[in-house]
Amino acid sequence: MERIKSIFSWIIPIAVGLLLALLIQAFLLVPVTVNGDSMLNNLKNGERIWVFKTEKVHRGSVIVFDAKKEDPGIQAGEKDYVKRVIGVPGDKIEAKNGDIYVNGKEISQKYISSYNRTTGTSNWTLKTLSSGNSPFVSGKSHWIDGKAITVPAGNYFVLGDNRSKSEDSRYFGFVKKIHVLGIAKVFPWASRHQEINDVWKNFFVK
Repeated sequence: MERIKSIFSWIIPIAVGLLLALLIQAFLLVPVTVNGDSMLNNLKNGERIWVFKTEKVHRGSVIVFDAKKEDPGIQAGEKDYVKRVIGVPGDKIEAKNGDIYVNGKEISQKYISSYNRTTGTSNWTLKTLSSGNSPFVSGKSHWIDGKAITVPAGNYFVLGDNRSKSEDSRYFGFVKKIHVLGIAKVFPWASRHQEINDVWKNFFVK
């Protein structure tokens, strides 16, 4: 009897710990490894980040989403994408010479270099991206041809920080809210934590 009690005395704490870990991972946060260079220089290939599942998505938030359900051109072995939210439902978005405007207001892009802003961004609106004549889309997108004027309800428009190396909403269209796994965060002592965690607080040029 004493032996059984002794066994249970260490089995129960382990079981409770495992259960708590599973609950945290299922409902609160989960670790993710960055795959690729689309978020350079803020997130590097192979970098470990945390995804918070319950935080609100803002313009400027960095999100992780199920890419297999969004990008028809996804590469073999890839599963999740890490991108930055530029537009939320109802937003009109356009790019001019590396500057990006949301509802006519220029957004601040201090979180990326001038090179990243101007190389690979090009000039576009949501309508031109969805027209079928976009240099980005090349026939593999989820766009509604020629009819996308604003970000639809339940969707986001996302871009990678490394614009010339990013497969994002310019190519495959809007990201559905139901496919978003959560908000990406890095620890406060990480060198680029403000560019990942805090951009949404000062999204527009003042």
